[in-house]
Amino acid sequence: MRMAELYPQNERLVLGSHHFAAEDIIRFARKFDPQPFHLDAEAAKQSLFGGLCASGWHTCAGWMKTFVAFWAAECQRLKQDGITPPELGPSPGFRNLRWFKPVFAGDTIAYTVTLLSSRQSASHPGRLINTMLCEGTNQHGEPVVRFESTVLEFI
Repeated sequence: MRMAELYPQNERLVLGSHHFAAEDIIRFARKFDPQPFHLDAEAAKQSLFGGLCASGWHTCAGWMKTFVAFWAAECQRLKQDGITPPELGPSPGFRNLRWFKPVFAGDTIAYTVTLLSSRQSASHPGRLINTMLCEGTNQHGEPVVRFESTVLEFI
């Protein structure tokens, strides 16, 4: 079954949520984005953000973590229902990445995905290119991240 047959276009799917604890923010920042407002709560108070906040890349990684968990559970559910899940491949890229608000220590971000389109690959027969809107909102319902991603699907 194809992704576009399972999930109607423009229908938002809830993937799950991710809690951003201070120690996780700092651990991620040490490895990947060592700026003071991601590393040190006291230094962060003096920054533009006014408090310890996650790297934007950390918020995107949170989206991917929830998507992978969602997709694994979804594939299991589909198989139990006698449906062959779509075979997804890697993403050839993303665009229009926006970070709207900081994700502070203690925030929980709910992530969603919306299938925007699905089309045959012009250069690779047997592959579809699915375009998805990927979003995250904080516990107050405020958008914090949004981007469009493409994912290959093998047919």
